[in-house]
Amino acid sequence: MNRRNTLSLAAVAVLGLTLLPGTALAQQKPLKDQLAGTWTIVSNDNVAPDGTKRQLFGPNPKGLLILAANGQFAQIMVRADRSNFKANNRLEGTAEENKAAVQGTTATFGTWSADEASKTLVVRIEGSMFPNPVGTESKRSFTVTGDQLRISNPAPGSGGISETVWKRSTTLASK
Repeated sequence: MNRRNTLSLAAVAVLGLTLLPGTALAQQKPLKDQLAGTWTIVSNDNVAPDGTKRQLFGPNPKGLLILAANGQFAQIMVRADRSNFKANNRLEGTAEENKAAVQGTTATFGTWSADEASKTLVVRIEGSMFPNPVGTESKRSFTVTGDQLRISNPAPGSGGISETVWKRSTTLASK
């Protein structure tokens, strides 16, 4: 190995070692700091007790999760392929149109916190399009890897377990 290759290899090794502590420190941020921000949905699977997976919001769901630093949150997920109502008025939908709209949409808001001890996201539901969880608290396991957030909801309104993948949104956060 010539001297130039040896120097290049040594420079890369030194650079790599200098970056390691920064990466380790970034991963040690408090959970609240890791979670706070705006996220767009990547996927959502509802997993039944027998392991069967359903995509309640279709293969290409649309959605937004806002975990504000002040402890408020809002989440909405919709099927991208929902049909328009024949009447251009949400109050005049047919029974079938209303059923499809409700089953293809979920919206929830309230407050959130990060439980460092159990490493869970805790949400307190103040309002929801499905009224049953209003006034309840739910602990959800999660992982953050780079700009991706995976949340497991053990008791969604659809039954089973909801496994949702979100991507940190830089577009919305900068506006």
